[in-house]
Amino acid sequence: MIERSGIIRLKGWQQAAVAVGSAVGALLDPRRADLIAALGETTGKPAFDRVLERMKKSPEGREILLEQPRVISTNVGHAWDLPDNTFGAAYAKFMGSRNFSPDDRPPVRFMETEELAYVAMRAREVHDFWHTLFGLPTNLIGETALKVIEFEQMLLPMCLMSVLGGTARFSDKQRSLFYQHYFPWALKAGARSTDLMCVYYEKHFHEDLEDVRRKWGIIPAPSPPRPNATITVPL
Repeated sequence: MIERSGIIRLKGWQQAAVAVGSAVGALLDPRRADLIAALGETTGKPAFDRVLERMKKSPEGREILLEQPRVISTNVGHAWDLPDNTFGAAYAKFMGSRNFSPDDRPPVRFMETEELAYVAMRAREVHDFWHTLFGLPTNLIGETALKVIEFEQMLLPMCLMSVLGGTARFSDKQRSLFYQHYFPWALKAGARSTDLMCVYYEKHFHEDLEDVRRKWGIIPAPSPPRPNATITVPL
C-alpha cells in the first residue's frame, strides 16, 4: 500500500507550476526520472481516472486493485529461478542484463486519492514488463516507441510529450528509422493488445513467453531493417 503521508495534494495552480517545472527540467535532463514521474502525475489525473474505471470493470483488474501488488525485489525475485522459456525468466533476463532493479522507481507524490496513487504506481512499475513483452530495447528509440504504446493504452499526456521530446533528440538517421519502422508498428501494437493495465503479470510469470504474448495480443517489435530492405509492419 502507498502510505497516505507520502501523497502531496496540490491546488490547481500548484499542479500547473509543478507540471511546467517538471516539463522544463525533464527536457533539459531526460535522465531525471523524478521529474518525468512528477510530470506524469500532475498532467495525468483524467487518464488515471479512466484506467481506474477500466480496472474496476475487469475481473483481473479488480483483483489487482484489491491486492495492490508491488513490483519490488521481494515480490518478483523468484522470476530469476524460473525456466528459460517463461515470461518471468525473460523479465529477469531483461532486468539483469541492464543492471536494473525493480526497486528503483520513484514514489507517487501528486495524486488526490490512495486508489489513484496506486494506479499511477502500477503504471510506472509495469513499464519493464512491457519492455519484455514487446521486445523493446532501452535506448532512445526503444523507449520512445514504448511511449507510443503507453499513450495508446492509457492516453497519458506525459507519454505524448515524451514521444515529442524523444524524437526531437533523434539524429536524422534515428528519426527516419523511427517514423518508417517503429512508429507504425507501435501504433498497431498498442491498438491490438489487450488492456495491459488489467493484467496481473506476476501471476503469469510461470507461463511460456510466447503463449502470454498470444493471449494478450502482443506484437513483438520487428527487427531493425537491413540496409535497402523493404519495411513491413506485422498485420
